[in-house]
Amino acid sequence: MSDIKLACEIAEQVRAICDKHRNDPGELINILHEAQHLQGYLPEEMQRIIASKLGIPVSKVYGVVTFYTFFTMAPKGKHPISVCMGTACYVRGSEKLLDEFRRVLGIDVGETTPDGKYSLDCLRCVGACGLAPVVMIGEKVYGRLQPVDVKKILDELE
Repeated sequence: MSDIKLACEIAEQVRAICDKHRNDPGELINILHEAQHLQGYLPEEMQRIIASKLGIPVSKVYGVVTFYTFFTMAPKGKHPISVCMGTACYVRGSEKLLDEFRRVLGIDVGETTPDGKYSLDCLRCVGACGLAPVVMIGEKVYGRLQPVDVKKILDELE
């Protein structure tokens, strides 16, 4: 499928999501969640379509996208890695885990590896404090990790 055809198809899907929510500006967050699911992120053009359909300024959509950490304007890697930096995880060494992921992957927080395999982020709390420190990779939670575990986990994902 050509890039133009794909872009048109995605634009139509975004419009359909807005229509499903009656083009109600009060449904913006729900619309953004569904729209992000289409590509894994919310590019500028997608935000413009949503703003137009809801009759609100693009700046309002952008403000919501940049305020909530769940939303992203950049593509995520095939394996999105989120290191928990909540209190329990932090005091049990999550910062050292984050440093090791940075070192091994050669990227910083908010970046994606050049091959598109991994992206690295932090989050506030996974809700698995008893397993601290915790890392989520996709939907899977890894607990009680040490920096020496990082390479092994990444090797398993290959």
